Amino acid sequence: MPDTAIDTESVVALLERGRTLATPMLRAAVARLAPPMDTVAAYHFGWIDAEGNPARGDGGKAVRPALALLSAEAAGAEPEAGVPGAVAVELVHNFSLLHDDLMDGDEQRRHRDTVWKVHGPAQAILVGDALFALANEVLLEMGTAEAARATRRLTLATRKLIDGQAQDISYEHREKVTVAECLEMEGNKTGALLACSASIGAVLGGADEATADALEAYGHHLGLAFQAVDDLLGIWGDPEATGKKTWSDLRQRKKSLPVVAALAEDGPAARRLGELLAEDATKSQEEFEDFSEEEFAARAELIERAGGREWTLREARRRHATALEALERVEMPGLVRERFAALADFVVVREG
Repeated sequence: MPDTAIDTESVVALLERGRTLATPMLRAAVARLAPPMDTVAAYHFGWIDAEGNPARGDGGKAVRPALALLSAEAAGAEPEAGVPGAVAVELVHNFSLLHDDLMDGDEQRRHRDTVWKVHGPAQAILVGDALFALANEVLLEMGTAEAARATRRLTLATRKLIDGQAQDISYEHREKVTVAECLEMEGNKTGALLACSASIGAVLGGADEATADALEAYGHHLGLAFQAVDDLLGIWGDPEATGKKTWSDLRQRKKSLPVVAALAEDGPAARRLGELLAEDATKSQEEFEDFSEEEFAARAELIERAGGREWTLREARRRHATALEALERVEMPGLVRERFAALADFVVVREG
């Protein structure tokens, strides 16, 4: 990962600034929803518990809001200019989480039961749809030319995000997926919204298209680095840190980067892994869920022996470097550039 030391305190402060400035508008937007969607959404964001009592749950890292505010500063505006963009991307991100949890059958997110598990699949779908609508509403009600430009970027990013989720699901049922296909899927599913987050504040702050495009490139490559790390955590992550089961992605038969990179190699470990995964594809989900810990551990070991883990680590480093190179195309205050770099370091050096 990055060779430079990460100033964790400054990054945490940056994330907290994004959360602090965006949360009032985010709460106000959620409060517009009709009951019970307002309380279901509040539960998802960690503001209340399953019984409706106030809670201080884990609302996520708030990387996207932090990027939106920072991008406003890159355009020479005050960070507050990026708040509507920060709220919009956070609403779209959480729309995708609600639907992804249901589609993937994930019962835990941020160390507690997911919305569909507590409130049912129908509410997870409806609240997700409502958050997506709110995201566009928050931007368009500003009524400015910059808001219209920002909305175009957000809707394009959302469409790519949905494309990526569709690709991800289809790959689970395919025996062969190429590394290029996997990277395209992850660029859509994760890179698109981080790209939008890194540029939307600048657009709202009056930046030209060239500046916004360069910041978007930073966010796109950062998103691919983020997803590469996420893929590693999805297999080898500590459940205490990730909030998910051991071997989470293997349990869901995901064709993530370590798996696809391992299968692309030519060697006994790759061939044996391919045989096992081909056998797995013929089993029902019920049969698959009866696998022992040892069986999942054996698959993880084959992925590592075939080089999938190391390849994914290298890809995360490469994308991190490419993201920083994109920043060189933008004139911005030195402190803002340092903060973009620190956020990039933070994103790819994490445990959950």
